Amino acid sequence: MQDTTETRTLSVSINRDLAEAYAFLSVPENFPKWASGLGELRRVDDAWIVQTPDGPVEVCFSQRNDFGVLDHWVCPAPDTTIYIPMRVVRNGSGCELIFTLFRLPGMSDEKFAADAEWVMRDLHAVRDILETKDA
Repeated sequence: MQDTTETRTLSVSINRDLAEAYAFLSVPENFPKWASGLGELRRVDDAWIVQTPDGPVEVCFSQRNDFGVLDHWVCPAPDTTIYIPMRVVRNGSGCELIFTLFRLPGMSDEKFAADAEWVMRDLHAVRDILETKDA
């Protein structure tokens, strides 16, 4: 029998063409512009390294694709990988950015709720960026 974990699917509607939104969202260097948990992101050999309050962390991003997949994996410690599924899909003339938040083992209700609030702040931040003409 396989175990599953609690998840929350969080999303935000964005008044921006899907292709334009994906073009911005699929560039790793753009993540720190809206993902407040990521500090300075730099390329080191074949890896992306982000500076966090807890020190450097490796982040792997999905390859650009035609399906709106923006999955990424954060490796905060050896033998620890946090999978972050994210998609952008058409929603009328705009798009919907969808983020699945997994509850990590041992995470309290309060911490899980706080993480969901944090993700929603980040989703609203990227929406605000994408809805400006500069993005």
